[in-house]
Amino acid sequence: MAASVRDPEEAKATPDFPALSELLWQLADDDLLIGFRASEWLGLGVHIEEDIAFASIAQDEMGHAMTYFQLLEALGMGRADDLAQLRPVSERRNSILVEWPNGEGDYAETPHFDWAFTLVRHFLYDQFEIIRLEGLCQSRYAPLAEAAAAILGEKAYHRDHQQLWLDRLLTHGAESRARVERAVAQAAQLAGDLTDLGPWGNQVAEAGWWPGADQAGARWQQAVESFLGRYQLAPPTWSCPGNGRRGDHSPHLDAALAVLSEVYRQDPLAQW
Repeated sequence: MAASVRDPEEAKATPDFPALSELLWQLADDDLLIGFRASEWLGLGVHIEEDIAFASIAQDEMGHAMTYFQLLEALGMGRADDLAQLRPVSERRNSILVEWPNGEGDYAETPHFDWAFTLVRHFLYDQFEIIRLEGLCQSRYAPLAEAAAAILGEKAYHRDHQQLWLDRLLTHGAESRARVERAVAQAAQLAGDLTDLGPWGNQVAEAGWWPGADQAGARWQQAVESFLGRYQLAPPTWSCPGNGRRGDHSPHLDAALAVLSEVYRQDPLAQW
């Protein structure tokens, strides 16, 4: 692997810079959207402790997203807040899994959300993110490696939290187990693009921006299937209705971004 790069200007001068920026877009957009979906459980948690726990998870994810947007700002891509709030859907690179709603209805009016789907979706995402972060800790781009090392511990806590809940639901009784089984089948149909690295995927690993990226998908599926196997659940069938890594999103992303950026769009120059 080539020598480590610390200076943003040096990174921009490398022929593999498009692969680095593409990776950062994916990291930032993934965490922004999963954080937003977690925030929608505020006031709706299954009990008060869980309400607080998911609020904390949402705050963590939003903070991680801002870290990546700040790395993009340092690379000359624009103001971090603008990058998070104002970019159109066509420029977003998050997985469809994280943009999908928590369930039917609307948070402010009729939030008929699905707790089992929420837990499964977060578990799938956190398991992948841990594998991604482990590789990014060795990234050739030193600022990204340092950010990944700082974030990794919090991600492990999130994954463990989802696993504890899934263990409870899968062993409690027939109804809760059936709900998790349905949630796994649904989430697997949305997660097919999670491990896609986009149009610069080959260069992401070859340039050393994310060492091990080319094995991450297989490692993730193996880890997920191993966990499900503890409860005699068959490996799911992975697919996706689009490919968010390549700008092909669901209509749910438009709705999510409209809510997420509503206040900021009123006055982007305000001091929030």
